[in-house]
Amino acid sequence: MKNNRTLLLALVLLIINVLVYSLQAQTKYIDKSGNIKFEASEKLFEPVEAVNNTVTAVLNADNGEFASLALVTAFRFKNSLMEEHFNENYMESETYPKAIFKGKLRDFDLSNLSETPKEFEVDGKLELHGKEKEVKTVVRLHQLNGAIVMKGGFAVAPSDFDIEIPAIVRGKIAKQVNVLINFKLRP
Repeated sequence: MKNNRTLLLALVLLIINVLVYSLQAQTKYIDKSGNIKFEASEKLFEPVEAVNNTVTAVLNADNGEFASLALVTAFRFKNSLMEEHFNENYMESETYPKAIFKGKLRDFDLSNLSETPKEFEVDGKLELHGKEKEVKTVVRLHQLNGAIVMKGGFAVAPSDFDIEIPAIVRGKIAKQVNVLINFKLRP
């Protein structure tokens, strides 16, 4: 009888641990194939834009903390020579292989999300090219088929990250780079 109680107590504790773990696991929403696009074009010149479709993003649905990581070499340009210059000359991708954003969505509450997009202010830091810059922006979130869709954007300057643009092409690249994000985060 005592062995049965011990076994039952152990089973109950195991079930509680599994439930607690699964509840904690459900608070993280992840996208491993997120999309970041940047555009730094000047009128009258060849478009300067690239897309990265392999960005990892994580949202903690309990507190609104958000982080994303993009490998710099995963940005794809239409022009392969531009991609090569981007990685070797500007971004120095071998030395600085990642772009990392860490921030928090203000007043985030998962229970308030629906299929209708809702705006949230985001405060965070972007780490790029060995430098950090504070970023404040607004993102739109909505639920779609069990996922949280996050879309938004912000602008940064290459000079904020000590990225030097050679004088010969300086007029062909915008002083402000527009960055667009699109994530589909799943539990």
